[in-house]
Amino acid sequence: MLYYLFEYLDKTLDIPGTGVFQYITFRSALALILSLMISTIYGKKIITFLRNQQVGETVRELGLEGQTQKAGTPTMGGLIIIIATLIPVVLLTKLNNIYILLLIVTTLWMGTIGFIDDYIKIFKKDKQGLKGIFKVIGQVGLGLIVGSVLYFHPGVTVREKSSTPITFNQTENVISQIPVEHKSTTTTIPFTKNNELDYAQILKPFTDDYQNWAWLVFIPIVIFIITAVSNGANLTDGIDGLAAGTSAISVLALGIFTFISGNIILSSYLNVMYIPNSGEMTVFIAAFVGALIGFLWYNSYPASVFMGDTGSLTIGGIIAVLAISVRKEMLLPVLCAIFFAESASVIIQVTYFKYTKKRFGEGRRVFLMSPLHHHYQKKGYHESKIVTRFWIVTILLAIVSIVTLKLR
Repeated sequence: MLYYLFEYLDKTLDIPGTGVFQYITFRSALALILSLMISTIYGKKIITFLRNQQVGETVRELGLEGQTQKAGTPTMGGLIIIIATLIPVVLLTKLNNIYILLLIVTTLWMGTIGFIDDYIKIFKKDKQGLKGIFKVIGQVGLGLIVGSVLYFHPGVTVREKSSTPITFNQTENVISQIPVEHKSTTTTIPFTKNNELDYAQILKPFTDDYQNWAWLVFIPIVIFIITAVSNGANLTDGIDGLAAGTSAISVLALGIFTFISGNIILSSYLNVMYIPNSGEMTVFIAAFVGALIGFLWYNSYPASVFMGDTGSLTIGGIIAVLAISVRKEMLLPVLCAIFFAESASVIIQVTYFKYTKKRFGEGRRVFLMSPLHHHYQKKGYHESKIVTRFWIVTILLAIVSIVTLKLR
């Protein structure tokens, strides 16, 4: 809203200094500061409210050190992240931008699913929370919305150079190419030179009209990515500061990709896909990072609040939509490797246990406990050390991801 106010003041009244709101960098910095202030200052009030409402965590007995001390710690702290993100976004972004609208819908959609899950656990005294099938239906529903909008909405385009050369200055014989915006299901393949893959090509062997049927591939891929990343973030949220810290690092790296992809000069220089209007997501990312860091103020060991599924499902959904929107979803296994390692540890543990129980009559385990962070807890590592080392790994992977801009 402030964006439109200052745009009016600049263009109508020509008040000096109001034009600064046109710059994404300025609004991103302001969003970061504002979200950080909201999450740290008002986060304490939200935690107090949750404690007064007896919204405390029910801890399952897993035989982990320090586990019993966590009982009663307020949960649903993801509300802090959601509020601290959305307020700066509403104030500082172009609300008619399709990418911003998608991210707001994602935040509210996944936040609602997580809130229902936490509500059932706390107030209905059901440790299982929302049944898994309903979570999956919610994730698939969001995937359908995001995939359909990204595929069908006329405002979602990419810009590539035309193969028709045009001479702008005949005296100097300078040749350039016409930039052309068009709908596309193209994505980026990391670590390769000609690093673009069109999902529509998957259908090429089956039909000559494959471009018009590309949604049959694109939308299911979007659904899979959103489901996988949101569940990965949910599993990672198991010890103090782990999910919030690793997510903040990953989102910050995505912010660099978003800013470059939405800037025609930088994208041309780095030879990456230019996505018109996507740069506005940088403001959302800045607000989101500020909210995560502010939440980490209270969630670091020993945690004063847990994010619950309200926060973890929201975080995963936002990261997935951001990556898909800037056509960097193939980088997620690197950038969010911690999420995938946590998910893989659970899948391996359950699969191997069922297999050995069927074959030998006794279930066996690969890990001492899953998800992966509990395995290290069982080995005697303090959770602060586990979290710090997982952060370091995420930083290294974020750097590797950013390096892919030039390393091909």
